[in-house]
Amino acid sequence: MTTRPDRGGDPPSRPPAVPDIPAQPGPEAAAAGTDPAADAVAEPAPKPDRTQYGVCAFLALVGGLVIVDATTRVGSAINTADPIGPKPVPILLGVLLLVIAVIYAVDVARGGAGQPEAGEDVDLTLPIDWRTVLLLIGAFLVNAVLIDRLGWVISGTILFWGSAYALGNRHYVRNLLIAVALSLITFYVFAIGLGVDLPAGVLQGIL
Repeated sequence: MTTRPDRGGDPPSRPPAVPDIPAQPGPEAAAAGTDPAADAVAEPAPKPDRTQYGVCAFLALVGGLVIVDATTRVGSAINTADPIGPKPVPILLGVLLLVIAVIYAVDVARGGAGQPEAGEDVDLTLPIDWRTVLLLIGAFLVNAVLIDRLGWVISGTILFWGSAYALGNRHYVRNLLIAVALSLITFYVFAIGLGVDLPAGVLQGIL
């Protein structure tokens, strides 16, 4: 009947051929992990950032030093109104630092990494500016060495002025005036407001 011409002499039209549709994987195959599309887009597991282990070691070292210092150097309570004493708090802080170091190390081993903030204007591909870092360290070291000999006002002025210089500010006279003002303000705030006497050094009797 399909090859018989119609009355006009033309063979009857045949329905268009339906293309074969490949079978789609069922939910069982997807659950079993056999989906080829999923395998194609699967990303490799991230490698651990080994430099982060240095941070873990630093936290563990600080925690251990805090515990050792609390158990060997901190004395017992001498006030009956303080039944806890001065040791438990630093010991607790040291233990917490050790726990954080362990958790952090496990997270790094699993490939965890910190994600930069979306609004952070920092190019992580640039190398470290060691000159700025060393200048800042030098300013803090000079302050630590001179604070007892020259006093906080002078050593603090060097600290503030040196920090501004290390960070790229080249207004030398203005920075010096601001540094002197900050040193004097902090000196009197600690002495009058908090009752803590910072070293006066060579300016003893003048301040």
